[in-house]
Amino acid sequence: MLQMKLCGDLVLREKCAPVDTITPEILQNMDEMVKMMSEQNGVGLAAPQVGVLQRFLVMMNPDTNEIFKMINPVIVSRSAETVVMEEGCLSVLGPDGLPVYANVTRPAVVTVEWTDTAGQRCAAEMSGLPARIVQHETDHLDGILFIDYLSPVKREMVMRKVRRRK
Repeated sequence: MLQMKLCGDLVLREKCAPVDTITPEILQNMDEMVKMMSEQNGVGLAAPQVGVLQRFLVMMNPDTNEIFKMINPVIVSRSAETVVMEEGCLSVLGPDGLPVYANVTRPAVVTVEWTDTAGQRCAAEMSGLPARIVQHETDHLDGILFIDYLSPVKREMVMRKVRRRK
């Protein structure tokens, strides 16, 4: 059974290895991650957040409830236009056990390529919340957390809340 890793766990800072073969274990992990994401009212979850150092993630488009299961996702283009949106993370929790939020600037539109669970190559241009989510989750695969985009002052404010949880 997979377990959520929280801010401070070094696994969240590791760079994940590409998936060479889609195994039954990976498919089972992705199914369990979708369930965990849904139970915690999340919209995305990357493998390192559950202690698996491989390049896969699950995410939901909140506008359509469509679930994406992405293996080896790569953002191949980013718009010059950026947008500021509030972000939180199921691995960055405050003293109330809920995600801590902060405004993050990211590209407004991205094109992402990935392999689906059947081994087919896929690509999509995403904007709005799906673009935000896929950028946040692919960052996790490289050991990057949304707090890394914050100014030192804002990051310290978030981390104070995280430390109060412990």
